[in-house]
Order: sequence, then structure tokens, then C-alpha cells
Amino acid sequence: MINKNRFNIKKLNNILFFGESPYLQKLIEINKKYGIRSHVITSKSQSKNISKNIKYIIFNNLDKKFENFIKKNFNSNNTLFISLGARYIFKKYLINEIFKQNLINFHDSRLPYDAGGGDFTWKILREDRIDNQLVHLIDSGIDSGPILDSAASIVPSYCKTPKDYEKYKSIKFVEFYNQFIKKLVLSKSFKLQYQPKNIGRYNPRLNTKINGFINWDMDSYEIYNFINAFDDPFPGASTFLNSGKFGRLYIKNVHLHGGDTSNHPYMSGIVSRHDGNWIVVSTRNKHMLLIESVLDKKGKNIIKKIKVGDRFYTPSRYLDKSKSKRIIYSTYGLKN
Repeated sequence: MINKNRFNIKKLNNILFFGESPYLQKLIEINKKYGIRSHVITSKSQSKNISKNIKYIIFNNLDKKFENFIKKNFNSNNTLFISLGARYIFKKYLINEIFKQNLINFHDSRLPYDAGGGDFTWKILREDRIDNQLVHLIDSGIDSGPILDSAASIVPSYCKTPKDYEKYKSIKFVEFYNQFIKKLVLSKSFKLQYQPKNIGRYNPRLNTKINGFINWDMDSYEIYNFINAFDDPFPGASTFLNSGKFGRLYIKNVHLHGGDTSNHPYMSGIVSRHDGNWIVVSTRNKHMLLIESVLDKKGKNIIKKIKVGDRFYTPSRYLDKSKSKRIIYSTYGLKN
């Protein structure tokens, strides 16, 4: 509850999660440790990501039926409502009248500087190694509510792909969640840290199959970061080879390779060397890219079929589409 610009819950008995998270089971175990009952509401599209041993209820719409369910089963005075990547739009009436301003969101980037989604991919693209665990109240905006608590750390240099970032975050997030719940249980109140309205930026969600096309006009560092940003657990950054006889290809496992001589921009994408298990690809500047995995649509590595002198390229229509299409997810999945 909010009282004089501070937030606390005097007697926390229940936590209701909305959405899903790969850490959900660990969060439920933490709640149990503090004598808190856990409940989960999710959408049909997100339910497939929830472990079979976790009970949940599906609501695709936050309608009157949903409101009545919350009123009947939860007391807002002793319940904390938590959004975990939920695809719902929480309207002002729900926030104030149904949840009684006890609705919070855990966000893994700095606010207000990085509102929105696609966190790991955007961080890798920008070479941003600041990991930030943050919890804020949900208001009617996008990640714009008052901040309650936060913690920052530096992502180790060995983390290159979203999978690496996710593994690192899993440790930091669970630690942060545990400390936050512990403080609530001990009746600590949190001062509301209101976000300034005149700074910050919004990062839209990304989808690998739509946004993951390589622009070979970028320099070596930009292409290197781009390929890493769409690596595991995603399909890989996309491009084509020569006339496109292999169809759409997905590149993973890339390394920066010191160039022997300066390149010309027209050389970008050309396979300059082949060592059986890897290839070296030229870029517009001195550095080259050493690539170990070039996957076809079936996930088979075709690197042995590639020849020196072949060229990777991405037709402009794919690059244009990747920038012109906004990625929006609803409770039913990706909107077309």
C-alpha cells in the first residue's frame, strides 16, 4: 500500500504472479520460505513456457470475470501482485481499484533510460554491460511507475550471447527478488523514487525472424555484435549466400578476426578463407569475422559447402521490413 510516498505491505500472505518467467519455480520456493502462498495467472500463449508442476489459471482478457475472480480470492491488503513479463495491459482502473496500487513489475534495465523489452539483445547491440535489477510500481504508462528498489552489477566479459546474459541474470535476479521479499516480510517500507519524465528512451521488443537480418554495410564490430545479439537461445542472425540457393541462413558462433590488410566496403560479406570447420568473412573495415556456424532452415551446419569467394548478402527488402515492422505481443501471441 502507498502511504505518504512510501510503499509497504504490513502482512504479506499472498503473491500473485502474472505472466511467466524461467525463474518462476525459484521465486515460488523463496515465497514458501517466508510463509507466503504463491499463485499464477497467465495467458494461453505464455502458459506453454510454465513448468508442468506449477499450477496456474488462464485469463486471456482482464475483463469483468477477471475482476470478480480477484475480488473473490484475494485481499489487496495482504497480497502483492507481480508482473513477470506479462502480456496484459493493466488499465488505471485495475491498478487503483482492483489491485489497490499493490501491482509491481521487475525490470532488468535502467529506468527511465531503457524502458520496453528485448533487453539482452539491445544490450549486446550497444555493448552495454551494466546489469540492473529493478522493481517499480506499475502505472498506466510503459515502465514509468515509481521505482521501489534496484541493484546494479557489471556483466562479465565472457558473456557474449543472450543465453550468456540470461544465465548471469538468473543468479542476480533471484538474489534481488529474495532480498526484496525479505524486506517486505520484515515490514520495511520503500520510498517512491519518481522517474523524471523528460529523459529516457523506449526499446521495442525484437523478434529474430523479423528483425534479425544482417546488414553487411555495417562495420565489423557492428556485425559481430549483431550476430551475437541474435545467437542462442534464438535461431541466429539471418542472411543469404550467393544466389540464395541454400535459402535463408542463420549465423552463430562468431569471433572478431584481425585483418591482414585494409578492406574496401565492396568486399563486405565475401568469404576470404576456409579452414573446413570455420570461415573468415571480410567486412568493410580491417577486421574480419571468423564464423563457425552457418545453419540452414533445418538447423544443419552447411559451412563445409561454402567456398572461398562466395558472398553473404541480405536483399534490401528484408532489411526494410526488419525496420518497418513493429513487434507487438498480445495474450494470444505475436500480432501480425
